[in-house]
Amino acid sequence: MGGQSQAGKLEKMTITPCKVDDEGNITAQADSKSMKVMINPSSFTHNLTISYSQKEALGANGEDLKFKNIKPDTVSFELVFDGTGVVPNATDTVKDQVDQLKKIVYQYDGKEHQPTPVRLTWGSFLFFGRLDSLNLEYTLFKPSGDPLRAKTKLSFSKYMSKEEQALRKNNSSPDLTHTIVVKAGDTLPLLCYKVYKDSSYYPEVARINGLNNLHTLQPGQRLQFPPLR
Repeated sequence: MGGQSQAGKLEKMTITPCKVDDEGNITAQADSKSMKVMINPSSFTHNLTISYSQKEALGANGEDLKFKNIKPDTVSFELVFDGTGVVPNATDTVKDQVDQLKKIVYQYDGKEHQPTPVRLTWGSFLFFGRLDSLNLEYTLFKPSGDPLRAKTKLSFSKYMSKEEQALRKNNSSPDLTHTIVVKAGDTLPLLCYKVYKDSSYYPEVARINGLNNLHTLQPGQRLQFPPLR
């Protein structure tokens, strides 16, 4: 995690804008466009969430939880910008620092039609994501009204490439309609078990596909498996 490097130099959290190619792959832009924070966060929260569909089974006392998908990770932390002179080598004003942060994480990209994704790095911590929320609280001011200190709460959701989204998506969920191409040796009860984990649905699947319950399946035949009701 963040902290002192092996050479004793304090590592600063770095926020770098990224680009996304046509395939959905993400790469960081030039380091010159990165922002090193003035003061490292004292802590951060990394949240991982699994989503379940809740269906109350007939006659059951509770709900039957079925895995639905894994939601994108989120991270949240607080940054402090200080312009009182207590931070060594801090030459930019608090306003300049906040403006730079907003330009990287919040500015709308007209070409991509969405905010720019970013890379967060701090020691061994590496996270690609998009901003969910940014909350600014100014707590100290010059007599002129210019801010001398600001607390910034940020939350990011993990950016996932198209390939990773496909891997995370539960494509075998019984709550989705599936089209399956029959292979040699497949039977309707066997395919129903693969999709629904219950072979007893085969008469209904046969009816939907216009098959006789005992109809022999042909390799290459395409069958529809509807969601469970």
